[in-house]
Amino acid sequence: MKAYAAELSLVSSHIGDSKYVCCVMDASVLLYITFTEPPLHCDQMWSPWALHGESPYNRSTYRYTPLLAWMLLPNIYATPHFGKLLFVTCDVLSGVLLYHILCLRGLSSDAACRFCALWLLNPLPIGVSTRGNAEALLSLLVLATLLCLELKRFFMAAFFYGLSVHMKIYPVTYALPIALYISTHGKLEAQKRGVFRMLQRLFNKELVLFAAVAGAVFFWLTLAFYCLYGWDSLHETYLYHLTRRDIRHNFSPYFYMIYLTAESQWSLVLGLVSFLPQLVLVLLTSLAFHADLPFCCFLNTAIFVSFNKVCTSQYFLWYLCFLPLILPRLRLSKKQGVGLLLLWFAGQGLWLMPAYYLEFEGHNTFVYIWLAGLLFLFNNSFIMVQIISHYIPETVQQRKKTE
Repeated sequence: MKAYAAELSLVSSHIGDSKYVCCVMDASVLLYITFTEPPLHCDQMWSPWALHGESPYNRSTYRYTPLLAWMLLPNIYATPHFGKLLFVTCDVLSGVLLYHILCLRGLSSDAACRFCALWLLNPLPIGVSTRGNAEALLSLLVLATLLCLELKRFFMAAFFYGLSVHMKIYPVTYALPIALYISTHGKLEAQKRGVFRMLQRLFNKELVLFAAVAGAVFFWLTLAFYCLYGWDSLHETYLYHLTRRDIRHNFSPYFYMIYLTAESQWSLVLGLVSFLPQLVLVLLTSLAFHADLPFCCFLNTAIFVSFNKVCTSQYFLWYLCFLPLILPRLRLSKKQGVGLLLLWFAGQGLWLMPAYYLEFEGHNTFVYIWLAGLLFLFNNSFIMVQIISHYIPETVQQRKKTE
């Protein structure tokens, strides 16, 4: 009966999101309001030519895998709102996966539903998906990978992981923790035997299977689109993001440096050096927390987003989808939790104020935006430290029960 109630709540959430899409459609028609992300516009504009061999990279703003545009062909042949409905469906399916993962991690059905509601009823993923942004699809693929790993279905986990890395490059930050998790079977005791012993364990049947399948999925999809669209498919989908220098204002602490050095001969070097903090911190968290894979993925993603060269609000979904899996083991008081939440929102609010005056009033507020970005990075770092300090990993809880 509880499982039925859980499924009913998920269906209700889907209906609610779909109604929201319909309301937005009506408002767009009646008030002439644009409520669609530019990426979806790009996909819609290219989709009619897809079957005639045209390249999506003829548009200078297209920076995604062609697979996404192929998936959105029904936008042309069925309804222009297909993409939004697809992404809303991905949001709800992500809630289903979260529910099953939470149950596998020991929560009751009622408790799992309550934590899933933090994702399903969150206005940020609802707003992003109903605008036509594909981040919900990535969340679904990543959570499917975690669920299959929890169930020890390594072949399917590898398939979803390879597909997620093909869609966007950021899930590559999960490669090391996944490898260590599979090799140690998620046991804290194996982690404490030393780094060298962990590296020895990397060569086992399950991990070789995972690497082979994930690598094959990524390789063959990438090769197929390379054969169709040439070097542009590799450069615009992957390599562009390594050398990207976005001078438009965003939450990144590097944005002002990139803006000032855009024409400098050192611009490319500075852009590549900015990856070093991400690389070092992701390596450390992977080695330290891989035994609790959802927690490790949450930290790696939060670090990647916070220290990235480009950081926008939609990137927050990359780590917020892990939050329902983290909160049950987080030992924070209500006062502390509310305080950290307000700190996160305050950092965004302080950034948005000078950004508004720059974008809409034309005032030169670049320095204030940069300082607000630095403050937001400090806030995020402080929040991550507090989460690490008050988190009880699954393996530690299990060990205490056995004692």
